Amino acid sequence: MAISREQIVAELKNILREEQVVTDEKVLKESSRDRYRKYEQCMEVYTQPIPAAVVFAESTEDVAAILKFADENGVNCVARTGQSAIEGGLETAVENSIVIDGTRMNKVIEVNETNMQVTCQCGVPLESLEDSLREMGLTTAHSPQSKPLAQMGGLVATRSIGQFSTLYGGIEDMIVGLEVVFPGGKVCRIKNVPRRSVGPDIRHIVLGNEGALCFITEVTVKVFKYQPENNIYMGYKIDNMTQGFGVLRQVMVDGYKPSIARLYDVADAAMHFDWSDGKCVIIFMAEGPAAITKATAAGIEEIIAGVPGAEKVDPAIIEKWFNRLNWGPAQIAEEREEIIATQNIGITTEISGCWDCINDIYDEVMDRMVKEVPDLTMIGGHTSHSYQNGTNVYFTYYYNVVDCAPEDEINKYHNLINKIICESAVKFGGSIAHHHGLGKARAHMVWEEYGTSFYMLETLKKSFDPNGIMNMGTLIPIKHNFDDPWNF
Repeated sequence: MAISREQIVAELKNILREEQVVTDEKVLKESSRDRYRKYEQCMEVYTQPIPAAVVFAESTEDVAAILKFADENGVNCVARTGQSAIEGGLETAVENSIVIDGTRMNKVIEVNETNMQVTCQCGVPLESLEDSLREMGLTTAHSPQSKPLAQMGGLVATRSIGQFSTLYGGIEDMIVGLEVVFPGGKVCRIKNVPRRSVGPDIRHIVLGNEGALCFITEVTVKVFKYQPENNIYMGYKIDNMTQGFGVLRQVMVDGYKPSIARLYDVADAAMHFDWSDGKCVIIFMAEGPAAITKATAAGIEEIIAGVPGAEKVDPAIIEKWFNRLNWGPAQIAEEREEIIATQNIGITTEISGCWDCINDIYDEVMDRMVKEVPDLTMIGGHTSHSYQNGTNVYFTYYYNVVDCAPEDEINKYHNLINKIICESAVKFGGSIAHHHGLGKARAHMVWEEYGTSFYMLETLKKSFDPNGIMNMGTLIPIKHNFDDPWNF
């Protein structure tokens, strides 16, 4: 027999201090979803099951006690820290869930300048950590757009990537060790070493698990020397995306490692750069030791010299753009007011693909969006993370919400757009999610994404969470409508 909502709250208050257990109706409603349902958030409509409680864990022991209780009683738990998720990963998809918030676990445990690594609890805000490290001449080199909101546990759980990834990599390249808690309260620690060859890299069980396997309580990441005085900013206007993809590929294949390498199509460039003049824009930043940045910049300039019609722009303009990259509470509040006033909403979906298919994915998405999506007011895309073998595309789209109740917007517009983008990515052999994760929004495409390797993901889930209490519906959907999987 399922434990009641009242019993859940009462038991949580026995496990923790009463003030750690929040049952305020407004808090519970706001905790039932994330920014995937942006329009519902703006219109204050709540369509997801309301959790029984939000609990603020203050230690690993708290997390272990909560997960032991939840596992014994079959209570769904949603792990969160910074609340910047945008793919439904923080939705409470089943009745009477517990939201476990790690925000109060916010201690920086050690900055080890000898080993060039920092250890901190899951709730340490990335921006404050980065600010304190920079005062020491160090940096995490991790700077997602959500930097003012993000916290360390969530970055690891979502397999985050930052704006300097072309040089430093994603969070998976920065992580050293971890402490996590599994269902039943089992605490596991992965020690901090530079590399080891003792079986599979078990860090990757945790990285990107999106709270569907465990709760991350502590992370250790690498740090790097902070040398902004050596930064070199570069920007160019070019004719088309095919040229741009070719430039990015050559930069990567020739072995150059700018920290930023971004390509904007005409529509996306027009939104960001009032000087784009109807052209695509490609941007680079070289950073690190002065000798390396100069060599990187020289190599990129040589490559660009071979692009017909490429036009260089003032580096000061690129530096000014660079200083306004991040998205925090003020921007979210401003966006909310604009959506309410205009009924026009902008969202993004990101995918990845190898060099031989990324242009095909981009072209098909652009073609289908215009033909199939009603009330579309803008569709554009840019790449922001490149590799030896490929890159990503970050599609940006705006549409007017017309003759549509707030609870119906998600299916009429957002899920239709995600469907087009994900189908196109799979068709040409790309991935349906480059860095925002599957969440619940794209979880029903997990079979198409994984293919025969889905067996491995499913086995992990069944092994580490046999009673199914960890963030149900994330990574693997609770139920699947094979006739219309995009109708939530």
